[in-house]
Amino acid sequence: MRCPFCSHTETQVSETRESDEGDVVRRRRRCLSCDKRFTTYERADIALPSVVKKDGRRADFDSSKLRASMQLALRKRPVSVEQIDAALNRIEEKLLASGAREIASTRLGELVMRELKRIDKVAYVRFASVYRSFEDVDEFRQLIREI
Repeated sequence: MRCPFCSHTETQVSETRESDEGDVVRRRRRCLSCDKRFTTYERADIALPSVVKKDGRRADFDSSKLRASMQLALRKRPVSVEQIDAALNRIEEKLLASGAREIASTRLGELVMRELKRIDKVAYVRFASVYRSFEDVDEFRQLIREI
């Protein structure tokens, strides 16, 4: 670790602490050249895949957009914030486990629909009706029959 004060490359760790959540490590360091102290933080750098839109554009994965679309489908439904958080976590875990650098927006939509179907059937139908953009009532009926 390079000293931020004198740029010397040799430092000594004097104290190490893990955060309560266990996701960050805090280290107090002392420069062996200028003897000044500084703090560093370590956290995992996890990269979720980019989302490839239907028109070919690419966008960074944004969990807040995913949360907003799920909350819209779940509006006025008896689903807790914890259930939504758990569903989002499951989606992100699947994305990380896949190891893919990119995911099609259609595939992401399918993951959201699977989670909504699991926690609230009405929200699932709401999301699917917008996501799949049904052309006629028969397609909508088919979705209802699947449930």
